[in-house]
Amino acid sequence: MYQFVLGKISTLSADPLASTLADRAPQGARHASWLAGRTLLARALSPHPLPDIIYGEQGKPAFAEGHPLWFNLSHSGDDIALLMSDEGEVGCDIEVIRPRKNWQALANAVFSMTEHNELEREAPEERLSAFWRIWTRKEAIVKQRGGSAWQIVSIDSTAQTHAVSQLQVGSLSLAVCTSTPYTLTNESIIHVGTFGAEKSLTHPE
Repeated sequence: MYQFVLGKISTLSADPLASTLADRAPQGARHASWLAGRTLLARALSPHPLPDIIYGEQGKPAFAEGHPLWFNLSHSGDDIALLMSDEGEVGCDIEVIRPRKNWQALANAVFSMTEHNELEREAPEERLSAFWRIWTRKEAIVKQRGGSAWQIVSIDSTAQTHAVSQLQVGSLSLAVCTSTPYTLTNESIIHVGTFGAEKSLTHPE
């Protein structure tokens, strides 16, 4: 079972749950996104308490050993996503589709030949969106593996060895990499405003 949740950092970091976590939050630029992520996790696991979170060698957060769930968080701008699973390691990435300086040079540096071919097949006006589509796939794969950002150049996101699904929702490019096949659809996304009406992964029916 998988849950993919979308929310807004500005809303979640001001949630009453966030105030109970504030004393553990880092200060500075990461403060609001950290609070938003922990609030999403706490709501997903409710009524159970938020378990201890540990970090892997490359900094990937995970629940402490022995917990039956895996998760991954991603944010871009004011948007934040949570992917949670009881089937194994997961990775997710979201990006606001936006202009980026020298994005073509970045694609030349890190995209595989087949990814370049995918980009080139698009009409010129669609190539920026295609860049972010490919980028989010690569990031999701790296994050599922618990790798570091520099490994993105070694990833070919078109390879059939990866269980990857992606979707564009408005101006957001979304991608997930999962341990078992999972298809991300508009219907499968839980928006944080309706989270209370959804089933919890800790109480599957």
